[in-house]
Amino acid sequence: MGSFLLAVLLCCIPARTAWCEERGSSPAMEAGAALESACELSPTFDVAYNLGNTKYQMKKHREAAQYLSYALRNWPLIKAAARLKPIAEQRLAEQRLAESRPLVGAVTVAVSAAGAEVLVDGKAMGKASLEGEVFVEPGEHQVEARLQGYAPASQTVRVEKAGTAKVELAMALLQSEATEAARGASAEAGDGAPGARAGALAAEQPPAGPVQPAALPEERNWMPVIALGAASAVGLGLGIGMTVAGSNVLDDVHAQRQAIRNSGGQCTKPSAAFVDDCAELSGTGERVDMLGHVAGAAYVASGVLAAAALTYALWPRDEAGAAGQPRVVATAHPLGAGVVVLGTW
Repeated sequence: MGSFLLAVLLCCIPARTAWCEERGSSPAMEAGAALESACELSPTFDVAYNLGNTKYQMKKHREAAQYLSYALRNWPLIKAAARLKPIAEQRLAEQRLAESRPLVGAVTVAVSAAGAEVLVDGKAMGKASLEGEVFVEPGEHQVEARLQGYAPASQTVRVEKAGTAKVELAMALLQSEATEAARGASAEAGDGAPGARAGALAAEQPPAGPVQPAALPEERNWMPVIALGAASAVGLGLGIGMTVAGSNVLDDVHAQRQAIRNSGGQCTKPSAAFVDDCAELSGTGERVDMLGHVAGAAYVASGVLAAAALTYALWPRDEAGAAGQPRVVATAHPLGAGVVVLGTW
C-alpha cells in the first residue's frame, strides 16, 4: 500500500530535474542512493526534502540548500496530499535551509532567449528561465547559456559566502544553416533549369516604361465657400447695424418735427424763425434715407454671397479636370450687387 501511495505521489507531482544532475558529484552512499535514483526518475518535493536532509547531515550545505529550496518551492498547497507531516517537516526544511544558506553562495541567471540551457561550471542546471537560485561554493564560477540557432553566451562571476551574484546573458541570433542550404539549393535549381532561369531573368528586368498612376479626382477647394460665407455674415451684420442706426435717427426726426410743431412753426413754408430748424430736420431725414439704402444694399449683398457659397458647394464637380470647373464670383457696389458664374459647358 505504501509503495502504491509513493508511486501515485511521484506521478501526480512532477517537477524540474535540473538539480538532480548533481548526484554524480556526491559520493555514493547507501542512505542517499535510493533517494537520488528516485529524484532522477521523478523529482518531487518529498524526495527533495529527504535528499536535502541527507546532504545536510553530511554537511554538504550547497547541495542541501539546493534540494531544500526546491522542496519548499514545490511544497503542496493541500497539506493532506503530502506524505510528510505538513507543519513540522516544512519548518525543519526552512530551518536547515536557513542554516546552510550563510555557508554557500548563490547565482541568479537571466537569459534573453527563453528555453536556453543554463550551465554552471559546465554542469546543466536547467532551461531558462530558472526557478529560484543556483547555489554554489564561494569563489569564481562560469555561467553559460546555450541554444540552437544562437551564439553561446557566458559570464564569470565571483560569489562570496551568503552572497548572491546576478548574471544576465544576452544571446545573439545566428543565421539559420537550414535557410542557407535552402538558398543554395534554390540557386542550383535556377542554374540547371533553363525555363526557371529565364523566368527569373524576366522577373528581374525592369518594366518597359514608367507606369503612370491613375489620376485621382481633385478634391474640392472649400476656401471660396468659407470666404463667401464670412463675407455674407459681414454683410448681414452691416445691414442690421445700419437698420438700428437708421431707426435711432428716425426717432430724432420725429422729435425735431414735434418740437417745431409745439413752437407753432411748420416746414412747408417756414418763417424766418424756423428756417434753421427746418434745415436741420431736412438733414436728419436725409441721413435716415442714406442709412436705409446702405442697410438694404448690405442685406442684398449678404443674400447674394450666401447664394454664391451655396452654389459653389453644391455645384456638380467635373471629374475630367479642373479646367472645366465653374467658378462663382460675387460682386457688390453701392448701386447693386450680383453673382457671376464662369465656366465651360
